[in-house]
Amino acid sequence: MEIQKEELNQEINKVEKKVSSSKRKFSWKIFIFTIAIVVIVGGAYFLYWKQNVKLAEKGRIQAVFLVNGQVYFGHIVKQTRNWIILRDVYYLQIQQLSTKEGEKPKSQPTLVKLGNELHKPTSEMKINRDQILFVENLKSDSPISETIKKAE
Repeated sequence: MEIQKEELNQEINKVEKKVSSSKRKFSWKIFIFTIAIVVIVGGAYFLYWKQNVKLAEKGRIQAVFLVNGQVYFGHIVKQTRNWIILRDVYYLQIQQLSTKEGEKPKSQPTLVKLGNELHKPTSEMKINRDQILFVENLKSDSPISETIKKAE
């Protein structure tokens, strides 16, 4: 009888060790799985956030500087990962002023509203984000903001 009790206790100890060992393995699997999910979700959120940084302050006029050196002014009304839509678009055009012979030629920048060109585009542009160098929000008292407000 005593031998059976001892054998039974040994069997119980073996089973308890196996159960304990499998619990540890299971808890490590859950821990690793949880860490992997957190890393994946965090990475996806970071990539989404990075691609969707808002460039415009509502109510302000933005200056959009492109990689080719051109600058457009207007209101950013929509943004996606790949594009921005700029409405009420203006750009600077340099006018050569006539001078007397022998004088150094003078130039003057003029703000021009998009839409008066020969091909008559609408005053809205869809700009690829890859072509944008940077965007600035203009103050309401800047000369460009004041000129655009007078024209609207």
